Amino acid sequence: MNHAADHFQHEFIRAIYGVGDSDDSLEKLTSQPGFKVYRNTVLKASVDALAANYPTIARLVGEEWFRSAALIHACAEPPESVCLIEYGRGFADFLSAFGPAAELPYLGDVARLDRLWSECHIAADEAPLEAGMLAALAEVDLLQSALRPRASVRWHWSANQPAYSIWQANREQRDLVDELNWDGEGALLSRIDGQVVWQSASLGMCVFLDACAAGEDLQTATTKAVEAEPGLDVARLLGTLIHAEAFSSPFIPTR
Repeated sequence: MNHAADHFQHEFIRAIYGVGDSDDSLEKLTSQPGFKVYRNTVLKASVDALAANYPTIARLVGEEWFRSAALIHACAEPPESVCLIEYGRGFADFLSAFGPAAELPYLGDVARLDRLWSECHIAADEAPLEAGMLAALAEVDLLQSALRPRASVRWHWSANQPAYSIWQANREQRDLVDELNWDGEGALLSRIDGQVVWQSASLGMCVFLDACAAGEDLQTATTKAVEAEPGLDVARLLGTLIHAEAFSSPFIPTR
């Protein structure tokens, strides 16, 4: 695409979403009656995409509230791709700072879990780690190996909100039956046999996965996890993560 065409497309998108001042070169086009109809159609598609990508939020706040907030977000952050399943990367941050959501402080973290579900769903396929691969390693190799999270695995720790309990109940379209403890919670999401599944995650698990994602070896990742969560059962943690197909083949350094 040449510079002139690229500039026209950029300004046309800005005009559709009402971002900034209109380019004078588009005034004749945007003044046409049909442009308003087209603009409304495009905005509706963006709002519909956000509703599809954030179903938990839509259920929590109701359709009218959601669509009003989604329209504001769509105008502020238009889609960058025609693939709308990826749209809404900044929606959680938007909700966290959105004035009308101030009485729902968990909304941003719940939205992040919806986003992680989408990322798991569209991520590339990778073969999971088999437990026998670790069992076959000598202890020194095991401790120096680095476990790499699979592309279709996500996790999140919400330090001050029971975001996972709220998200899980609404994602599964059921009511919360128990009174919530207003403590931090974590979530682990992974795709197994083509389906995204989820479970609760402790702080130690999330810290462990953060360290693994950063390329830390098993010994370092374990140390950080135990520091974050004293008393953590590391063997049980590894078993849970392997069962959840959280890792691909380990990187084993050569000596």
